[in-house]
Amino acid sequence: MTGATLAAPVAAQVTLVEASLFVFVVLTALATALARDVLAAVIVFGAYSLGMAALYTFYRAPDVALTEAAISAGVTTVLLLLTLAKTTRMDHEAPFESVNLPAAGAAGFLLVGLLLTMGDIPAVGSPDAPVWSNPAVTQWYLTETYAQTHVENTVMGVLAAFRGFDTFGEAVVVFAAGVGALIVLHREVFA
Repeated sequence: MTGATLAAPVAAQVTLVEASLFVFVVLTALATALARDVLAAVIVFGAYSLGMAALYTFYRAPDVALTEAAISAGVTTVLLLLTLAKTTRMDHEAPFESVNLPAAGAAGFLLVGLLLTMGDIPAVGSPDAPVWSNPAVTQWYLTETYAQTHVENTVMGVLAAFRGFDTFGEAVVVFAAGVGALIVLHREVFA
């Protein structure tokens, strides 16, 4: 050995905001899955989608957060509510479904497996994050994005130019959802 020591991996430190968002997302997902009343499930699903959008924003993925907020929390919730308005609702005595124990056990096993791997994930902004594993590539994006795209914000330059097809695909999804909502509402005119 040449005297170099291997650094121990930095354990991810979960902030209070991150933990709160995790708890909110898990609770709303469970409430959506177990709700017997379809209207309650749709409303809680909209809250779940907003929680996911906030989590994506926390993880510095604004493009994914905007798509989640627009499609899942916005358009999907509206389309589901419109569907409920045009159909009949069944009344249920119990507010929640009974729990399927084998499925809950499998979900719990998966959750434990995911929690065991959390220690290997670097903290947000950590210098040990995979984005810094090849600093030459990262520095190239930071120094050359403006020269290549003439966009001052590096993130927007990467999204608009280098990931243009992906961003275009997200825009097509949002547009298609909007057109679908207009068709369901019987308002084909955009004015």
